[in-house]
Amino acid sequence: MTTAPIGLVVNPVAGLGGRVGLRGSDGADVQRRALALGAVPAALQRAEATLRRLPPQVELLTVAGPMGAWSVRAASRDARVVHRPDRETSAADTRAAVRALVAAGAGLLLFCGGDGTARDVLDALGPDPRTPVLGIPAGVKMHSAVFALHPRAAAEVATAWTRGATRPESAEVVDRDEAALRAGLVSARLYGRLTVPVLPARVQQRKTGSSGPDPSTATGIAAGLADRVGPDGLLLLGPGSTTHAVAAALGAAGASLTGVDLIRLRPDRPPLVRLRDARADQLRNLPTAPWIVLSPIGGQGFLLGRGNQQLTPALLRAAGRERLLVIATEAKLAALQGRPLLLDTGDPELDDALSGHVRVITGRRSGAVYRISA
Repeated sequence: MTTAPIGLVVNPVAGLGGRVGLRGSDGADVQRRALALGAVPAALQRAEATLRRLPPQVELLTVAGPMGAWSVRAASRDARVVHRPDRETSAADTRAAVRALVAAGAGLLLFCGGDGTARDVLDALGPDPRTPVLGIPAGVKMHSAVFALHPRAAAEVATAWTRGATRPESAEVVDRDEAALRAGLVSARLYGRLTVPVLPARVQQRKTGSSGPDPSTATGIAAGLADRVGPDGLLLLGPGSTTHAVAAALGAAGASLTGVDLIRLRPDRPPLVRLRDARADQLRNLPTAPWIVLSPIGGQGFLLGRGNQQLTPALLRAAGRERLLVIATEAKLAALQGRPLLLDTGDPELDDALSGHVRVITGRRSGAVYRISA
């Protein structure tokens, strides 16, 4: 086992905007709005979940307060604090903390956050980063290829790293391309690369861009979906270009590209968009259980836990596995090259319960049986 310590830095506001439908958490204004809407930070708990699964003999370095030490204490671990920030949530503090951890001898840097935090880590390490890093996913989107699948996987990879059982790979740091989003595309922009210790099937792929299905394919998927749920079904449509195109094919004017929408199908009339960019609290007490319609993220395969945190474990349990509907083009499934569809709901027991095989709707009378895994 390596004697080099593991460094931990936490972005305590990462993912703050997810469950309140803000699509991200970057910027003080967005963070204030998220808190006003009732958002509860989750990054500290996700870092704690990783730390609890690390071998007890692993030496830890961290940052004071909510940027690391609080999660260490909650996990009943010990760590040497090597940096005490003046503030507690800024990007500048993250960069300073990363430099301090590396200077103190961290052999592996664990950071808990999202794509914005990954960019801060990249900036701190410079153009030729040598220290391996691994993200504990806690943001809203997490399109980069530097994150473990979930906190449990982060612990598995870090433990394997201490034993010399991982292989270093150059992984892309990407973030949402706002110009592409304004043009109607959910795409990611490349900012650089970091070295990541890889353990098979425990580190995610980067998101790949997509222009959505062509109109005929979207129409076929929409028809297959309508056949499945009936003429007056209540749908929760997840984000993405595929679901957006299918919503348009159904006739749901005004459905969002990057949010979660509540749509009521109506016989012989266009669907009614009941809620656009819904928040988790707005979905808490629906009169009837909705059908939850999701399409995997291109290249990654994530169904839950990336950009759709409004779909809480409580909501998913209430709806039931039988009301989880997956839609995708055949090309999107083929691009996964056999890798499973992925789950990171924040509830490991729910992830296990939802795992298995699902029939993916790919057209009016076509589909594919595909594996879902945590």
